[in-house]
Amino acid sequence: MIFADIEKIKIKAGDGGNGAVAFHREKFVASGGPDGGDGGKGGDIIFVADSHLSTLSDFRYKRKYAAENGQDGQGNRRNGKNGQDLIIRVPYGTIIREAESGAVLADMSDDKPFVCAKGGKGGWGNTHFATATRQAPRFARDGYPGESWEVRLELKLIADVGLLGFPNVGKSTLISVVSEAKPIIADYHFTTIIPVLGVVRMGPESSFVMADIPGLIEGAGEGIGLGHEFLKHVERCRMLVHVLDAAGSEGRDPLEDYEIINRELAVFNPDLVDCPQIMALNKIDLAEDEQLERLHKFFDEKGIPYFDIIAPIQEGTKELINAVAAKLQTLPPVKRYEPETIPIETLAKKQNHGFKITELDGVYYVEAEWILKILNKTDMEDYESLQYLQRVLENSGVFDALRRRGIQDGDTVSIYDFEFEFVP
Repeated sequence: MIFADIEKIKIKAGDGGNGAVAFHREKFVASGGPDGGDGGKGGDIIFVADSHLSTLSDFRYKRKYAAENGQDGQGNRRNGKNGQDLIIRVPYGTIIREAESGAVLADMSDDKPFVCAKGGKGGWGNTHFATATRQAPRFARDGYPGESWEVRLELKLIADVGLLGFPNVGKSTLISVVSEAKPIIADYHFTTIIPVLGVVRMGPESSFVMADIPGLIEGAGEGIGLGHEFLKHVERCRMLVHVLDAAGSEGRDPLEDYEIINRELAVFNPDLVDCPQIMALNKIDLAEDEQLERLHKFFDEKGIPYFDIIAPIQEGTKELINAVAAKLQTLPPVKRYEPETIPIETLAKKQNHGFKITELDGVYYVEAEWILKILNKTDMEDYESLQYLQRVLENSGVFDALRRRGIQDGDTVSIYDFEFEFVP
């Protein structure tokens, strides 16, 4: 099976349907008036977490996702049908980021759907533009474009406890005897090539999730081997169980292994240094008394709890798991990533400066997809945010174009749902 935990995709919400230009036609009814219907709203792009998924591998084969456009309005005041939303399912623990800035848009760690791209509103039919002096308007509004984004999906497993250690120290065996997980177990390195989750049940209403993180090597914190791909799954863990080969049966020094792994954690994310650890000293049946005494003395001096275990026969594993469960009771819940604001500067970089200006009864309508994207992310209550929007409109040539069209002081400028009086 291909394990994928980072993928980049493009999403496009549906465009709104155009409003209709139509007039009432009925026998014996003169001057029936405008009756063009509104366009339908474009479909949204919605992400939903799915417990049946465990990787992002499906996104390797499909990179572009588009929701349905709204239908155009019709005569007889018939509004266009709304476009159908597109549901994209991802594994629990998926972080959705805006690709360029890296800003977190959502953390898909619960059942709440996330609307990542909003469908465009439908345009008004000519019915909306009838006035006492203009009883037969022969124009309508086009639908608004739907939002489009390039997003990066990152899977960070949701586990209370992470199992760390070098290859072949017994992590897979340990998780298999204390949980319901069934990892591949064999007498060779890197048997585990993808993270494995297991539920450890402590009683009728008490359990926690443990993750077997594939064996790390020196340099993993700098991305050597598959270091970054695996270490990122440790970031959410509330605590770590560090498994050591107490006998050094692979020809390595277990204390040196301990130091190396912790250095890699610090290089990858300094916050992981403070993550609580419990040591599982495995393979004690193969260790000499002197080896065990050395390990016990080392961890006693550091004040780090440890347990001697023989994982295959479950010796000492019950005591280890009870200690883990007790420690979890004192720790905060699994880390959640809070949404972040996409910098307006990032949005402005993508502008192509193309726009359309339409003047109707002294109102100047400005339309451009890149402006809509910036507008949707502008805080209208924040002065600095509004000032930046004004600079973008000035630097992109929108204001110059309005002046060339003859706009006067006090005339109304309408940019989609945002209206303001023009000040030269």
